[in-house]
Amino acid sequence: MNLKEIVSPKVLVIAGIIIFAAVMRLVPHYPNFTPIAAIALFGGAHLGRKWLAFFIPLFALFVSDMIIGFHGFMIPVYVSFALVVLLGQLMKNNVRVSTVLGGALASSVLFFLITNFAVWAGSPFYPQTFAGLMQSYTMAIPFFHSSVLGDLFYSGVFFGGFYLVQQKYPSLSHIKV
Repeated sequence: MNLKEIVSPKVLVIAGIIIFAAVMRLVPHYPNFTPIAAIALFGGAHLGRKWLAFFIPLFALFVSDMIIGFHGFMIPVYVSFALVVLLGQLMKNNVRVSTVLGGALASSVLFFLITNFAVWAGSPFYPQTFAGLMQSYTMAIPFFHSSVLGDLFYSGVFFGGFYLVQQKYPSLSHIKV
């Protein structure tokens, strides 16, 4: 593997989309209507080299978190997005509207379940009982709605945008990364 293979036009386009998404976290937005799960899903689906598929989206998340600020539940957030990269890798040879929709919805559910479980387990907000866990999930439902809408919207923009770019520049379709 040489530098020319790593820094191919396809990698630059994909990295550009992911960096754009990270920057979008920094502009004012509706709560939880963010592109983060979409960049993890997109990176997993389009970056063939596993280390790039994980590194670029998680690094973009990390850089934007450095600006926004860190909190006590960062590890579950990063774990959930690493799992979303894996979802993207599962669909990489079968990227269609239906798989992107399914992947975006699965990403939302995965993030919701992992992060709210972590809030329940690691904070004094809820009793450490099954009822407390259910209360944690129930209280997070309004945010879930926004996450689903954001994941669907941004997944559509990134996957659709990349599809259109590939139509304009067909050589990008044939470059392996």
